[in-house]
Amino acid sequence: MEGLISGKKRTYDEFRSSMTSSVATLFDELRSYCLTLGQNVVEDIRMHRIVFAKSIKFRSFADIEPQRDSIIIKIKKDRKEPEKELQIKLNDNLDEIKKLLLDAYTSIH
Repeated sequence: MEGLISGKKRTYDEFRSSMTSSVATLFDELRSYCLTLGQNVVEDIRMHRIVFAKSIKFRSFADIEPQRDSIIIKIKKDRKEPEKELQIKLNDNLDEIKKLLLDAYTSIH
């Protein structure tokens, strides 16, 4: 049983290494955009996805999970509203997704 739980937090590079290169490029763009939304953006790298939140109170506004040939993104504007789940394909235009992310980041309290 010893050594099963290391307690070491996974790095983005470790997380990214499990993706195909085309999905990783798309994921990098979404990640970079989320991190530029404000100085209070918190990134939490989990086993199969990354959650982006606003501030230390951890009000999450985006949950991004890579798939084999796409990305699943869950966007949450308010704790009382259901999250919006979208599947982003490799050739999709990210302009609308970025608008939704900005709106969620701005709206979440």
